[in-house]
Amino acid sequence: MKQAISLSVNGELHEVEVHPHRTLLEVLREEIGLTGAKEGCGRGACGSCTVLVDGQAVLACMTLAISMEGKDIRTVEGLAEGQELSPLQEAFVEHGAIQCGFCTPGMLMSSKALLLENPHPKEKEIRKALSGNYCRCTGYAKIIEAIVAVTGDPK
Repeated sequence: MKQAISLSVNGELHEVEVHPHRTLLEVLREEIGLTGAKEGCGRGACGSCTVLVDGQAVLACMTLAISMEGKDIRTVEGLAEGQELSPLQEAFVEHGAIQCGFCTPGMLMSSKALLLENPHPKEKEIRKALSGNYCRCTGYAKIIEAIVAVTGDPK
């Protein structure tokens, strides 16, 4: 039986009816139409589905949508500032941190969570924050360069 819930996503309230077993990822993609977060593994192992919930990185494929009522959910679509890319998104583009793009939303959201908590992380802290996000294309060096560039700190 479906349950009516209200989800605050990227500053907008969405009223949806969902089955209690539906994940946040399924609801974001199928009910709300935000397809930035990807399903890579469906087991919480790859990080492609990472979103922010109350500023913390959360695996949307492992989170029940009904548990998110009253929380502030932010997806990769909510990173841009109006029509302008966020500084973090710009840095990913400028540093070539995007290859196929499948992992990019999760990488951006994990990076954003880190920068909210620690605006000037060391490289070791960046690597730890990204440890749950898998990328088969970049080798992580350019992603780390992009994050360091946003902090304004020398590597």
